[in-house]
Order: sequence, then structure tokens, then C-alpha cells
Amino acid sequence: MFKNISKSNNSFKTFVFSAAFGLMLAGSAMAQNGIGEILNRMDKNYKSLTSLRSNVTMVKTDSTLGESDTFLGTTSFIPESYAGKRYIRIDWSKPTVENIVVIGDNYKLYRPKLNQVIIGQTKGAKNNAAAGGALAFVSMSREQLKANYTVVFIAEEQISGGVGTFHVQLTPKTKTSYKLADLWVDGDGMPRQAKITESNNDTTTVLLTDIRKNQNVDVALFTLSLPKDVKVVKG
Repeated sequence: MFKNISKSNNSFKTFVFSAAFGLMLAGSAMAQNGIGEILNRMDKNYKSLTSLRSNVTMVKTDSTLGESDTFLGTTSFIPESYAGKRYIRIDWSKPTVENIVVIGDNYKLYRPKLNQVIIGQTKGAKNNAAAGGALAFVSMSREQLKANYTVVFIAEEQISGGVGTFHVQLTPKTKTSYKLADLWVDGDGMPRQAKITESNNDTTTVLLTDIRKNQNVDVALFTLSLPKDVKVVKG
């Protein structure tokens, strides 16, 4: 009698283990298929996008102090796929007025209050030009993402404003100035939010709202009007 009970328990444990293992494999397969579908949607968005205008919110967090600064503004964007190189302009209005133009990997950050323009590359940007680096993910094809990052699906999540998104995490395959990039991508494949985590765990999170795609954006918009006596600083 007891032998039969033991055998029955072992059979039940084997069934539970097999079922759990099967669910794990199914979940893994679904995650991989999900990544493929998300990348396909991002690629479709990338190929159809000719320009973008939106409001932008950036939150920079110092991991050591545990303090964050929030910046509000607007952005205009022409992707590399359409113009041959990416064009980004960000006009910050709060907490202070600043204007940033990114062409390719080079940026100019104009600070009217200081009569100063900082010139540098987005890859090493530690100031407000870091937003330009975060926005670069809007202008990446599926092939570029797969070639440069290990992409992992995290979850389906809602971001600010109640927008439903797919949260994916990108780990650079080669050494960069940051160790992780998190993207929140909507159902149309548009990256709505990007979070860059630096090697020291400082983060920059950029959120796009009131997105307007494929409007007429003149390339002349990406030229800053600077005073003749502006101070030039290398970033």
C-alpha cells in the first residue's frame, strides 16, 4: 500500500516538474518570438519615418547622491534613414533655456544665459546633450540593433500618460560609455522612452509625448543662431 502511494507521489512530482519545465521552454520561446516581432515593428517604423516632432522630458539621476534633475522642452528630428545622417534639435525651456543641435554624432549645446556653446560628440556627452544619444535609438534599423546589442524582452508596461509599451533591454556588445539601454516601444514600433545607464549607474531617461510623425521639417532648423562673441567650449 505504502509503495503504491510513494510511486503515485513520484509520478505526480515528475508530472509537475515536466509541466513546469515545459512552461519555462514555452515562455522562453515566446520571449524570443516577442523580440523578433518587436524588432520587426521597430524596423518598420524606422523605414517609414521621415521626421518627428514631440515634447520631451529628460530626467538625469545621480546614483551616488540619489538626486534627480528634470528638464522639459521640445524636439525635432530627421532620421538617418531619410536624410543620410541624423538631425536632432532639442529646445529646453525648463528649468533653463538651452538649445541643442545634433548632426550625425556631433552636437552643439548653446546656453544663452552664459553666452556659451559647448561642442562635442554625443557618445561621451555628460551634459544635456545626452538626450541626443538617447534619441539615436529612434534611427536604428533592426540589423543595427541586433549587430550592436544583445536585446532582451523585459515586460509589457505602461509609461507616463498610460501608453502601452514593450520594455526591452539592450546590452552593448562592444565597450561604450554606458552599460545598459532600456527602451519602451509602442505597438507601432516607435521608441517612446529610453533610459541610459552609465558605468557608474547614473541614468538619463528621455520620454517623448505628443508625437507628430512625418511632418515637413526644414534642415535649416538644425542650424543654431549664435552671437559673434559666444564662448566656445569643447565638451
